[in-house]
Amino acid sequence: MTRTAARPTGDDRLRAARLRPGDAVRLGGTGLRTRPLRAFLSALGIAIGVAAMIAVVGISGSGRAEVERRLDALGTNLLRVEPGVELGGDRARLPADAVRMIRRVPPVLEVAATGRTAANVYRNERMPEGRTGSLTVQAADGDLLAAVGGRIGRGRWLDAATERYPAVVLGATAAQRLDVRTPGTRLWIGGRWFSLVGVLDPVPLAPELDGAALVGGPAARAYLRFDGHPSTVYVRAEDRAVAGVRGVLAATADPAHPGQVRVSRPSDALAAREATESTLTGLLLGLGGVALLVGGVGVANTMVISVLERRPEIGLRRALGATRAQVRGQFVTESLLLSALGGAGGVLLGALVTGVYAVGRGWPTVVPAWATAAGLGCTLVIGALAGVWPAVRASRLAPTVALSGS
Repeated sequence: MTRTAARPTGDDRLRAARLRPGDAVRLGGTGLRTRPLRAFLSALGIAIGVAAMIAVVGISGSGRAEVERRLDALGTNLLRVEPGVELGGDRARLPADAVRMIRRVPPVLEVAATGRTAANVYRNERMPEGRTGSLTVQAADGDLLAAVGGRIGRGRWLDAATERYPAVVLGATAAQRLDVRTPGTRLWIGGRWFSLVGVLDPVPLAPELDGAALVGGPAARAYLRFDGHPSTVYVRAEDRAVAGVRGVLAATADPAHPGQVRVSRPSDALAAREATESTLTGLLLGLGGVALLVGGVGVANTMVISVLERRPEIGLRRALGATRAQVRGQFVTESLLLSALGGAGGVLLGALVTGVYAVGRGWPTVVPAWATAAGLGCTLVIGALAGVWPAVRASRLAPTVALSGS
């Protein structure tokens, strides 16, 4: 009786071994370990792109946090009243009693004014008449610092005694340009000597005061022929009533010509500057994205070369039973690891650049979590895309062709 051979069942057939995730990562990292310099240079391209994006977002966020911190400290309830333009095109003038009239508005907390004079300030009497350094001489009320949130850097502010005599307080920029910071120094103003009593710190909400020499109102009228008409009035109002006060300030300051009065909110200028910086941030982010894309092209190039150099290895693995899917997974994993290393390095580098810049400017350091996540996510996507075509190309190599090296 002839016996027939039994057909192999499904359990007896050879099956390709399944790679666990840990094994796939170790296998993908083999190419990085065997060619460390090439891997480093490829990851560096990714790192530069990610670092640029993180640094741009971080520096922008730190600057925005600094603006918000300054606004919280200085307040957003400061309003500025200035003369506008008359119908004939000439510059209008605020009434001499504008401050007194504005002070009657119930929600107003502080009111102070400055008035521009025709005098100039010089380091000494031998300076040429026209070399003013764009500095102005202004009459100032005693309540000016409280209204604008200013601070004295050196010396003291004008008081009831010094505002009647030839005494002057310099803004931060004026003191720098005149190279004068020591109280008691004499300055030549309006054809006579004035004594320096103080120097202001920069005033963020009233930067025009930084380049001014401030003299008391009575002294300005007595020595500099000041006519008493304010050129700028600073108004502090209750936070809840800022909009309402702003709406009535023009008519209150000059009831006869409210259309010739300009009312502004200095904190809006800081907000506008922040919006401008946000636009610039978008442009720089685009440049960082281009750098990241270039890094992705570098990764793809590295993977293509890796496939060409490792054809015998691919052929041997295929001959030993590795499936096409496993070969594809090996090279995609290698590409992802390469991009992830570059992304992690870029995040650290970008955070370091942000921290150094922010600390150097005295800003709070802010690195948004979404920027870090987006940077790492982009690198992984780029790594996957960069590795797909080389991985597919590697999986299509026939074992005999790959082993022959042809």
